[in-house]
Amino acid sequence: MSDARYIWGCGLVTTSEDGTVLDTWYPQPAEGRMPRGGQPAQIAGDLERHAVPDPRRAVELDVRVVEIDLDAPPASTPDAYLRLHALSHRLVAPNALNLDGIFAHLPIVAWTTAGPMHPDDATRLRPFLLREGIQVQSLDKFPRLLDYVTPVGVRIADASRVRLGAYLSPGTTVMHEGFVNFNAGTLGASMVEGRISQGVVVGDGSDIGGGASIMGTLSGGGAHVVSVGARTLLGANAGIGISLGDDCVVEAGLYVTAGSKIVLADEAPDEDGRRPSVKGAALSGRNGILFRRNSLTGAVEAVRRAGAGVTLNEALHA
Repeated sequence: MSDARYIWGCGLVTTSEDGTVLDTWYPQPAEGRMPRGGQPAQIAGDLERHAVPDPRRAVELDVRVVEIDLDAPPASTPDAYLRLHALSHRLVAPNALNLDGIFAHLPIVAWTTAGPMHPDDATRLRPFLLREGIQVQSLDKFPRLLDYVTPVGVRIADASRVRLGAYLSPGTTVMHEGFVNFNAGTLGASMVEGRISQGVVVGDGSDIGGGASIMGTLSGGGAHVVSVGARTLLGANAGIGISLGDDCVVEAGLYVTAGSKIVLADEAPDEDGRRPSVKGAALSGRNGILFRRNSLTGAVEAVRRAGAGVTLNEALHA
């Protein structure tokens, strides 16, 4: 197997008093097999000074060196966190690594302003946390991206809206109401004001409008992984359950799914004056399409578009 399918890293592991591994932070994950001595020893040495108990949170910290096979499923909490770091450090693209069973290796954690805690300890120690000015920000399996990785060339307006494991390319802006899940993200400079669900990738120069939603595969039971091409606009409060190709537009407020009945407005009508229609799945991934709702009939229509799609503000995404 190619060394390119391996990732290794020296991590700082947080463990609660009952032995639950809560998280692992990898400051410098790297591609390939783990080298002997040298760099791993240097990184481990730098982390050792942080490996001290924190009685405020009832946790211990220690340093571990981990190597993972990207084609094998996660085997432990440190393994799962290294996969999430690999995505957010842009070492591997979404959907290009094995994440089968990852939820079983990610415990529910009380994420505080001082770091992770076991939820039971957060309840037990609440008076002491309040006295120390430590607040619980969320109870979740996934932490915030910015608590572990600072992606170069990216703007994130609200840290709570982007999970560790998101893949954000340089030039991406995630506005306050934008959301990016793990194993999802952008492949170029993009504007994100809506929701990018697990498994979804958005192409260069595309705009996910305010309140827009892209279906993922976690909750609906579907197998199709939705993608958005380059220079494509998903209008405000719109949504898709099919893939969009390059240079497409979905009208504001319109939700297009695989089962949506879509009239092909460019096609000639039959002798009864009706134009042909298809299900949304038949248009999935096609380039240069405008999806709109006919304001007179209420029908969802697809119209061919000519030329390039949307153009982002270059100064904003520089």
